Amino acid sequence: METSHYLQDAVMFLAAAVVAVALSRRWGLGAVLGYLAAGAIIGPHVLNLAPDMTGANELSEFGVILLLFVIGLELSPQRLWLMRKAVFGAGFLQVALSALLIGGAALLAGLPWKGAVIVGLALALSSTAVGLQILAEHKQLGSPHGRLAFAILLFQDLAAIPILALIPLLGAQHAQGSAGAQAFDVLRVIGVIAAVVVGGRYLLRPVFRAVAATQIAEVFTATALLVVLGTAWVMQLAGMQMSLGAFLAGVLLADSEFRHEIESQIEPFKGLLLGLFFVSVGASIDLNLVRDQPLAVLAVVGTILVLKSALLLGLGQLKRKLGFSETVRLAVVLAGGGEFAFVVLALAQHDSLIDARFEQEQLFLLTTGSLHFYSY
Repeated sequence: METSHYLQDAVMFLAAAVVAVALSRRWGLGAVLGYLAAGAIIGPHVLNLAPDMTGANELSEFGVILLLFVIGLELSPQRLWLMRKAVFGAGFLQVALSALLIGGAALLAGLPWKGAVIVGLALALSSTAVGLQILAEHKQLGSPHGRLAFAILLFQDLAAIPILALIPLLGAQHAQGSAGAQAFDVLRVIGVIAAVVVGGRYLLRPVFRAVAATQIAEVFTATALLVVLGTAWVMQLAGMQMSLGAFLAGVLLADSEFRHEIESQIEPFKGLLLGLFFVSVGASIDLNLVRDQPLAVLAVVGTILVLKSALLLGLGQLKRKLGFSETVRLAVVLAGGGEFAFVVLALAQHDSLIDARFEQEQLFLLTTGSLHFYSY
């Protein structure tokens, strides 16, 4: 009976996702919005078909881990060095100033400063997938504003890791403790990261060369998953975010000869598990808030779009090679929200940085969904 129960839940999740994602794609929207819609429809606030989401939420965390691993794979150190001025110049300014403006607005709206910091950082991010897709469709990746947008998106991917690391540090479980204990925690974090980097640099490539020599595809796939989940487990044992270990493993393999093969092996697992994550997020969204407080939702979304657009227009004008029309295109591409904001907000709620009892979580999840919709 228990097996039948899980099988019924799996069929329901897959059916909802298949239908919603197919319709979302047909209407020119992304898969993320389809997964969110599927979760919202089967969730407790609409059809109330979703079971206890605890097990699904735990499983969907692996999708986030694999997402961070793939992001790490795409962050080639050589490419970062060639684009260092644009990435760490314009990219840093966009994230830092957007987070400052949005976080300041959240603070004025009554959010505690820790929650305001995380909300500001989450909503400062844009969608890399959507932004690059728009630029590619209009053949603007090689244009001045396209190159600048790519550099900013690259920094945003890089900024995901310190944002994730910041959440537990600001969370309730770290609120207490002596200065000595906090210093020990910092040294432990540095030591574990150094051990992963050194060990990964000298072990990962020889291991993959040996596995590739067997010419057994299943063993190669298992090795890639072992590396991702193994580094995530080490980070969890050290009291840090599991996704940080996966990201570091991806960065260490970014310049290897097996990068593309590893990414192709991981992609199906990442897509399915990350889709489950967005379904679980969608199931937690209370759509009644749009009906009950439409002006509040519109005000928050409009404020964030105005703040991010104004900042991007200013950054674009700092680049003398960009004309006004190209600066406007830059703002249009990057003013929306990104998928990673859902990850950050979900973790922030788990660490009590956003209080769901006062509809803070619901409001920011709806805002993130609206900003992501705008991106399309």
